Amino acid sequence: MKISGLIITYNEQKNIGRCVEELLEICDEVIVIDSNSTDNTVEIAKEKGAIVYNQAYLGDGPQRTYGLQFCKWDWILNLDADEYLDTDARAFIEKADFFNQDTYDAYSFRVKNFMGQKLINFSGWYPDSKVRFFNKKTAHPSKDMAHQYIVTSKKKKVNVHILHYGWANYEQIIAKKNQYSSHNAQELFDAGKRITAFKPVLNGTVAFVRCYFFKKGIFHGIDGLAIAAIQGFFSFMKYTKLLALQRQAKDKK
Repeated sequence: MKISGLIITYNEQKNIGRCVEELLEICDEVIVIDSNSTDNTVEIAKEKGAIVYNQAYLGDGPQRTYGLQFCKWDWILNLDADEYLDTDARAFIEKADFFNQDTYDAYSFRVKNFMGQKLINFSGWYPDSKVRFFNKKTAHPSKDMAHQYIVTSKKKKVNVHILHYGWANYEQIIAKKNQYSSHNAQELFDAGKRITAFKPVLNGTVAFVRCYFFKKGIFHGIDGLAIAAIQGFFSFMKYTKLLALQRQAKDKK
């Protein structure tokens, strides 16, 4: 049995080379779907051995779905450009027991999130988990614009790890969370979700308290406080933006 590696990219020249190289060590092909990068992402990906297709960004889930048509093999290892398999995840895939059974068609790996070289294993950021390995015949990415997930009824959680080097500093984390809050607010609005003005304050406060106290951020100094505050900020802004969408819709009537 063979595996297709799939990566979606936009301006990932710092990460794409390593990601392609490591995927090609266990995959039989690597497909990159690039969203009009303005740096050297495409050139580096091709140089490292990936097959690259261009597609203007459709959203997280739709972009991954678009890429599946170019993957020759049923089993898909779908990483972001700043994600790499830890040694335990590599060993799990190389063992290949999953090929000989129909019990599961998607595997959820734990994620180790890093800011620079610092592991963020507090404030609810570990154990995070993502499905990055699935069979495209029976499982597929959701349609979500942000934080897509794999739609499957036969998922198994495996205690192996992906290494995620997503941010160099707090500024990048805040910027990404702000972007996600816009996508999530729009998705909630489109789904018919409506809230009162108290919701942003309530959810932002609850998110902070949960991360700082119950998820043990309090034991990690200024980093624990900062990550908890960022999680509170994300929840607050998501619902604040949803309120703004509600008001805009009301004003148009």
